[in-house]
Amino acid sequence: GAGAAMADGEGLLSVDYEVSGKVQGVFFRKYTQGEAKRLGLVGWVQNTSHGTVQGQMQGPVARVRELQEWLRKVGSPQSRISRAEFTNEKKITALEHREFQILK
Repeated sequence: GAGAAMADGEGLLSVDYEVSGKVQGVFFRKYTQGEAKRLGLVGWVQNTSHGTVQGQMQGPVARVRELQEWLRKVGSPQSRISRAEFTNEKKITALEHREFQILK
């Protein structure tokens, strides 16, 4: 099944992220969720009280790298990303989320 396929190759990665710049009120979370789902990643995204967007992504290594690149350079159409930081990168044996959610 699909589970077996995900265990092949490079395995699964979990990474926390925080994106700074003009990233609130420009549909950034919705676009991030859409991109994560397109890539088959799970995790979450939310606005912080200090004007950034943060979250966690989990999935196959290559896909996680793609979303990291997207968060660095693309974002939502109206956004202006000044910095994307990635922390707590670790290999995981199973996904810890069922989907990619926007948290309030």
